[in-house]
Amino acid sequence: MSDTIHHECGFALIRLLKPLDYYQKKYGSYLYGLNRLYILMEKQRNRGQDGAGVVGLKLDMEPGYKYMDRVRSCDANPIQDVFDRIHEPFTPEILREKNAVWAKQNLPFVSEVYLGHLRYATFGKNNIDYVHPLKRASNWRAHNLALAANFNLTNVDELFESLIRAGQYPRNYSDTVTLLEKVGYFLDSEIQDLYRFYKEKGFSKQEITPLIERTVDLPKVLSRSSEDWDGGYAVAGVVGHGDAFVMRDPWGIRPAYYYKDDEVVVVASEASVIQTAFQGMNMEISEIRPGYALLIKKDGTVTEELVREPRQRASCSFERIYFSRGNDRNIYRERKKLGELLTPRLVKAVDGDLDNTVFSFIPNTAETSFYGMVKGIQQYMVEEKKRLIREGKATWSEETLDEIICREPRIEKIVIKDAKLRTFITSDSGRDGLVGHVYDVTYGAVQPTDNLVVIDDSIVRGTTLKKSILRILDRLGPKRIVVVSSAPQIRYPDCYGIDMTRMNEFIAFNAAIELLKERGMEGLIDEVYRKCKAQQGLPKEQVVNHVKEIYAPFTEEEISDKIAEMVRDEHLNAEVKVVFQSVEDLHVACPNDTGDWYFTGNYPTPGGNKVVNTAYINWVEGRDERSY
Repeated sequence: MSDTIHHECGFALIRLLKPLDYYQKKYGSYLYGLNRLYILMEKQRNRGQDGAGVVGLKLDMEPGYKYMDRVRSCDANPIQDVFDRIHEPFTPEILREKNAVWAKQNLPFVSEVYLGHLRYATFGKNNIDYVHPLKRASNWRAHNLALAANFNLTNVDELFESLIRAGQYPRNYSDTVTLLEKVGYFLDSEIQDLYRFYKEKGFSKQEITPLIERTVDLPKVLSRSSEDWDGGYAVAGVVGHGDAFVMRDPWGIRPAYYYKDDEVVVVASEASVIQTAFQGMNMEISEIRPGYALLIKKDGTVTEELVREPRQRASCSFERIYFSRGNDRNIYRERKKLGELLTPRLVKAVDGDLDNTVFSFIPNTAETSFYGMVKGIQQYMVEEKKRLIREGKATWSEETLDEIICREPRIEKIVIKDAKLRTFITSDSGRDGLVGHVYDVTYGAVQPTDNLVVIDDSIVRGTTLKKSILRILDRLGPKRIVVVSSAPQIRYPDCYGIDMTRMNEFIAFNAAIELLKERGMEGLIDEVYRKCKAQQGLPKEQVVNHVKEIYAPFTEEEISDKIAEMVRDEHLNAEVKVVFQSVEDLHVACPNDTGDWYFTGNYPTPGGNKVVNTAYINWVEGRDERSY
């Protein structure tokens, strides 16, 4: 994506189902689980770079031995920092001479359960206090809890107040801490109820502890904890006595996948990373169903239990377009389809002049949709060849026929991305100064009579287009540059895991505002503001998304044309057009992931409407702050 936006968090959970010496004998190391966790986290690096953390839980440790270890980092390279620190005690001599039993008792992170997390900061500052896994500590094993999640909640204010009414005193105002305390509160409550139950039956305190650990009802805990959560979430947790879980929001907004065999249970934010880490081509990887929790009991029993009533599925389409790794088989096909479905719009954008059109892409994530775009153009040209041959079959010479048959899309690698330079750009201010050197072009591949079509996976702010990409493409001297987005126009903020909460971040919104001003319709800006203000203080269930009215007077094409005008620098020589995917074709390409609130404003949860109205109010009032 040429415009940078914050990614989503990612997590990985591994539960080994055999004793550690089994893995030492079969795979040569009792650190088999830890090594697989490292691969899972590295392969999900695209999901988080602000921080990383790992928890290791040892099962059946005797009193006096540490059974839960944690390392977190918000270093510049947090994954490497975390695993460097974890591996410090593992000298070559120890790994060679000590067995799994000794290592488990004497070294940290020689565990049967691992929970890892990659963080992108969407709430709170980027400091160690907000890096997952978060932990609640206690002298009672079943009260210990570690959580890691890919999530955002829209109603943190309500949840925070509910904790205060319950008599708690939360240490931070954030969705992360609120989520931990919510689950912890109901876990404590469940354990207390069980304690009273067994005590009344005459069991001693020492007898009660293992009974509680065997019978604690985690589905009940998770159901009560999440009853009033509004947002998207995939929450993974480990309880000190050995149970583990991953729960998913009832709309299926945030992803979670798992695999199980007789050796291991593994859960991650993406399916393909499980295949990569465990080197399986035909692994039966399953998706945790919306509203369900995958439960892994201490005894190794694995079940999927209902914890929230499933709602209409609204899994995030941005996962498919951009965030997830493109080596997933289904995602790869969907991204190709996104490019293919753009064909009619592209033909129109170049006035049907395909012979004088060069097709390329903006690396690196748009490459797959580029292949689909080329396939679509090829199919279109094949139909054109058939038509021409049928129409003139009696008169064509062999030379003319050869010319028709040999017509193919002109494909070139025009834009080159310098990955080394990319790593130095860490802030918006630095980005604007250096981004022109992140991309380079292939000179001599475009003629002055050519259209140049380049596809990107999405266009958010348009800043990089205007300040860098269009300028360097213009150096090639095409008559027209067509920038294509395989995603529709991003018009509305996200509130479920991606840090896009300010209206002025979206060039589509800014284009609509400019059109309103040009056509003497500025009154609508104030009218929408008044409507949004009038709903402040209402329960979120009663809030309506009035920001849709800003876009209503205009067609998609009118907004696209305005965007093209806004990103075109006055010094460019080439004409500029911008083409976006349609929402309808997005759903054709990604039929199982219909969460499209970024593009349509149709939020799956009531809190979404509250967030978008607040974002609009903040924009009108000139407040540069989060909308939830």
